[in-house]
Amino acid sequence: MLSQTVEYALRAMIFLASSGGEAVSSERIAAQTRVPAGYLSKVMRDLVLAHLVESFRGPRGGFVLAALPGAITILDVVNAVNPIRRIERCPLGDPSHDRLCVLHQRIDGALAEIEQTLRATTLEELATPVPGGGSGAGGD
Repeated sequence: MLSQTVEYALRAMIFLASSGGEAVSSERIAAQTRVPAGYLSKVMRDLVLAHLVESFRGPRGGFVLAALPGAITILDVVNAVNPIRRIERCPLGDPSHDRLCVLHQRIDGALAEIEQTLRATTLEELATPVPGGGSGAGGD
């Protein structure tokens, strides 16, 4: 149900949350999360634009979370790269449907429950400390 982009973004964000606040290079993130480096670059750009991640250039550069792991929810990450599309009007475009039919009400209700679960889960809950911290030499 969630896209590959969301999966990659979550892997990267959970890895950063586990890295002790040190800048981590994109090469290390890609290797540790098994995300293709080229695709990771796009994902990290989206996360920076969403103000979930900060990037630093130079020999000690890389990426760090823009907030504490307990302040970033899984829904924040999803919304940064590929938001869940809720059903607001008839998918068939039928003007006589001034409200959602039972089927689409149920589907939208399920999407609302998924959003609530993702909103209630933070990176901190999912992060496992990485031995040796971030040591992100490799410059981004």
